[in-house]
Amino acid sequence: MNLFDVYPLYDVTPVSAEGIVVTDDKGQEYLDFYGGHAVISIGHSHPHYVKRLKDQLDKIGFYSNAVQNPLQLELANKLGQLSDCGDYNLFLCNSGAEANENALKMASFHTGKTRVIAFKNGFHGRTSAAVAATDNEKINAPLNKQQKVTILPLNDSVAFEQEISKGDVCGVIIEAIQGVGGLDEPTTAFYQEIAKLCRQNAVVLIADEVQSGFGRSGKFFGFQHHDISPARSVRPDIISIAKGMGNGFPVGGILIHESIKASYGLLGTTFGGNHLACVATLAVLEVLEKENLMENATALGIYFSEKAAEIPQVKRVKGRGLMLGLEFDFEVAELRKKLIYDRHLFTGGAKDKHVLRILPALNITKEHIDIFFNALKAELQ
Repeated sequence: MNLFDVYPLYDVTPVSAEGIVVTDDKGQEYLDFYGGHAVISIGHSHPHYVKRLKDQLDKIGFYSNAVQNPLQLELANKLGQLSDCGDYNLFLCNSGAEANENALKMASFHTGKTRVIAFKNGFHGRTSAAVAATDNEKINAPLNKQQKVTILPLNDSVAFEQEISKGDVCGVIIEAIQGVGGLDEPTTAFYQEIAKLCRQNAVVLIADEVQSGFGRSGKFFGFQHHDISPARSVRPDIISIAKGMGNGFPVGGILIHESIKASYGLLGTTFGGNHLACVATLAVLEVLEKENLMENATALGIYFSEKAAEIPQVKRVKGRGLMLGLEFDFEVAELRKKLIYDRHLFTGGAKDKHVLRILPALNITKEHIDIFFNALKAELQ
């Protein structure tokens, strides 16, 4: 049997990793400035993370959600405390696509309506409703296109108001920073406007924080950069999370505001919220708090941008914290290849082929960034 052909693969086989360093089967070390699609939030093989998982495996690794699991409630309380979202309820699943799928399902159930508004260059996953809300024709099958999704330009308030006022919209899904799309962001004015119009039209606002959550932007959630009025006007009804929350362990979830209810059985999962997933996420939260990694993401993001300003070929730096994109005036695919094979650096690409995506662990140092830019300068000479 062969593997189904899904991705073009680089000729690198990682066998071990620690911190921001990944080592392949030939003993070559690489600096990881991509974190496996923004997944590695606290560094590879963090000692606290490893110990927590090992200790849990000595007790119980899995049982179904047909029984009590106190770790789920512990996780919900810790997440509410650190994210300042204690007035939400947590549903745990296994991935970002599943989180968004359930978020869209909840929006339709809550409102009784069927149409979704999403945004150009957005990415929400590869499952049925999530991929229908994703602006990428290549990964939408005919079945997905039967979903009622309207994709609008980002930051176009006039177009948004026209669509949401038609009365058939159940939910609006938006990323605080468009990771796959190329690190574009809604403006604060636009985010606040769509939040207001969602409230006025009884539409569920879904914040897709799958990539931008868990401190990556410098705040716990990316939308919190726009939630700056005394009335906290940018408060999503549902927040989807995944990627960095498990530091490599498959885990996702949605935070559902307590004003939204569901019938028993509407949501469900076999593996979601299992004992190991909960412990992995708790370990991430504990390290984020103890090591002040959100503050580090902010400070190091600023330092990264300052260093980028020294590179003439960089047109601009997009994003926030340690969710960044370097925009060049040329397509970066060949540069990414050279950085891997010649300079031993992992970086990421985006739908915008001119953007090099930077998503390192949140505990990187200035020294790591200096190494990155020395290598980039050498490659661009």
